[in-house]
Amino acid sequence: MSPPAESEALKQAALRYILDAWEEALHDGIEPEMLANAALFAALADLIGVYGEHAVAKIHEAGARVLLH
Repeated sequence: MSPPAESEALKQAALRYILDAWEEALHDGIEPEMLANAALFAALADLIGVYGEHAVAKIHEAGARVLLH
């Protein structure tokens, strides 16, 4: 498998893990809003660990502008 194809396969696998966990949590009675908040917290914490707080803040600001317009 070529590196881009392998990378895409890994991205798809990662998404499948998240979606499976999401469905399991819903089945266990966790509210979608709680899941969304937990997922955002986990994602942002990981991104801050990789890219730093300043870079993630800039991404967050850009996303907020897109959502508000």
